[in-house]
Amino acid sequence: MGYWVHPADGWVNVGNQYRLKDLMKRAEQGDRLTLAFLGGSITQGSVSTQYTNCYAYLVYQWFVRRFPKTAFTYVNAGVGGTTSQFGVSRVEEDVLRFKPDFVIIEFSVNDENTEFYKETYEGLVRKVYGNLYEPAVLLVHNICYDTGISAEEKHREIGAHYRLPSVSMKPTVYAEVAAGRIPNREITPDDLHPNSSGHELVAEVITDCLDKIYMHRFEEEEPYPMPEALTANAYEHAVRHRNYNSAPVCSGFTADTVPEKYVNDMFRCGWTASEKGACITFKVEGTEIAVQYRKSVKQPAPVAVAVVDGNEADAVTLDANFDETWGDCLYIDTLAHHIAPGQHTVEIRLTQTHENDAVPFYLVSVISA
Repeated sequence: MGYWVHPADGWVNVGNQYRLKDLMKRAEQGDRLTLAFLGGSITQGSVSTQYTNCYAYLVYQWFVRRFPKTAFTYVNAGVGGTTSQFGVSRVEEDVLRFKPDFVIIEFSVNDENTEFYKETYEGLVRKVYGNLYEPAVLLVHNICYDTGISAEEKHREIGAHYRLPSVSMKPTVYAEVAAGRIPNREITPDDLHPNSSGHELVAEVITDCLDKIYMHRFEEEEPYPMPEALTANAYEHAVRHRNYNSAPVCSGFTADTVPEKYVNDMFRCGWTASEKGACITFKVEGTEIAVQYRKSVKQPAPVAVAVVDGNEADAVTLDANFDETWGDCLYIDTLAHHIAPGQHTVEIRLTQTHENDAVPFYLVSVISA
């Protein structure tokens, strides 16, 4: 490729490195270790020519080469087009059940730079950092290469609060693109997703920082205890209600019993409906409620509404027609935020169908926290 960035500039928060140093010491002893990567389409490896060319796998390979005595398990839990609001609700099932020793969290181009996503991101960070098995956590901030837009500002506030090592592409790869030293089309086709060459640069920034920790792994450092939450932190205990762990009242909605084969097989374990007036009703606990459904490129598709506690005035429209062309979207709509705690009713019903609907309405899950 021939392009070079200064990876050392990638540290935006050196943080407390106790867990990472401990991880490396255990790796030198030949322990079996699990490396997990949680994020959106960049973590998933979108646009890289094959999965072994994505940054996550390249970081995994760094561990394999650096610690040849250790058997590493690789867990890629990247799901394209999803945010930390969804990440915190699925991290238990997709990451933490594997008892990871190391977790990279990457959502800075999926989240918006708002207080809302600062709170959902904090819930995710607390859920991972506070896990019983105490994994080492590294935050990675990607960026849009045309605008420089990301949620890094809000995410860095969380990283600093928890003293988590954090790495950014803004002062490294993006800085070179913005200066004209790296043509953007050499590393990304759409200014969002790195191609294989772009993934190499992202991995280089991350592994250079890991190299520096490795060189100082024997320098003593005390573990950093879990601090009080920085936000209202209503999302740390988010739960997904799917057809195998909930019992909603269904009228015209049918459970999809095809098993989910892999982490990106997202349109599974939900419910479908095709007739106008079909209705499904959940009882959920919490102060936060969201709904996930499929927006489809195959059109026309049905339209539904979601109503919380019978409040029709605040009904949210769930339009399954997707106005993009890249593929069906796992869409999430927030129905309630910081409402009164307790049990709430969520009703979803189809309000518009067509004789020639290309697909049924697909409800993936209801999320409560």
